Amino acid sequence: MKFLLPLLAALLFLNIQCKEQTKKEQLNEEEHTSLKTPKKEELVKLVIEKPADATVPEGMVWIPGGAFQQGAVPQDKMAMDHEKPSHKVQVDGFFMDISEVTNAQFAKFVKETGYITVAEREIDWEEMKTQLPEGTPKPHDSILKPGALIFKKTKKSVPNLYDFSQWWEWKIGADWKHPNGPKSSIVGKDNEPVVQVSYEDALAYCTWAGRRLPTEAEWERAARGNHAETIYFWGDDVDKLATMANTWEGEFPVNNSKLDGFERRASVMSYPTNDFGLYDMAGNVWEWTTDWYSTNYFKEVANDMVLAKNPQGPTKTYNPNNPYAIEKVIKGGSFLCSASYCASYRISSRMGSSPDSGAEHVGFRTVATPKMLVKN
Repeated sequence: MKFLLPLLAALLFLNIQCKEQTKKEQLNEEEHTSLKTPKKEELVKLVIEKPADATVPEGMVWIPGGAFQQGAVPQDKMAMDHEKPSHKVQVDGFFMDISEVTNAQFAKFVKETGYITVAEREIDWEEMKTQLPEGTPKPHDSILKPGALIFKKTKKSVPNLYDFSQWWEWKIGADWKHPNGPKSSIVGKDNEPVVQVSYEDALAYCTWAGRRLPTEAEWERAARGNHAETIYFWGDDVDKLATMANTWEGEFPVNNSKLDGFERRASVMSYPTNDFGLYDMAGNVWEWTTDWYSTNYFKEVANDMVLAKNPQGPTKTYNPNNPYAIEKVIKGGSFLCSASYCASYRISSRMGSSPDSGAEHVGFRTVATPKMLVKN
């Protein structure tokens, strides 16, 4: 999340598992291009309906393409500045997983490939310190060991909800198989969403599965369904929240009343779908997208005054609150989202997260285009 690097700098011993520099360069150069303004004649070429000869892959649904307003709706009083202004974009149709990738699915990928996630790898301090303020002292070697961030409830009310270190803890031995720490396990939790996966881990899974991650625009198009002008995927009635999504009910981060039935992660498909048949498009776990995170991006797009076709996001990351970080957009909110904190179960909600780290409330789902599914 966008607070991750400041948290590291403040606590000194927290670690972000880092990729090799060459892989960072690949993220910049290979996966992302500038936002290009389409010619008018190109707009008619959008794939709106599923091609007649396209078979829907198992576990996916077709998301029809089209134009929609991306960003916060006018009546959303919780909307943040980086969600504004709303702006019109157009996307091609695509297939999307009906749920977040599960522990069982990720385990199959690891078994077949021998893949080792970022949270399980040894730490490279020389690489890590490039993302920290100059002069940050090196933590003791006993601390610089593989691990990840886990959530911890506080014992009393927290007056300053901007101090994220109060409820996040670096835990050696935390990874996708031990999402809440080394003593935790995913045994019997095959249908829960896999977490503690970095952006790099998600990309590796996509390569194995013949899929890709969604862009932010694609994700929001899929989440909105037919609710083009509402705050939530079901409408504007927040009183339905507990029956529609896994979020934090109660005083954050002290007590979760579990009004929605869960303390932490829920099995996928535990709540109703949206209009397109997608589960967990609000709450449960955040989901990776391919867009770089910039607090100014929506303003820049709106200023262009031109309808963007299949926007890929900004060309570089920008977050004045986290100037040393390189961040990707995550969408959907998680079981930690509270009305008193971020209310990120809203469709337009977005956050930045370091691509070389995971957390116990971040997962992903994949998408595919008809062209991707054509066998050579």
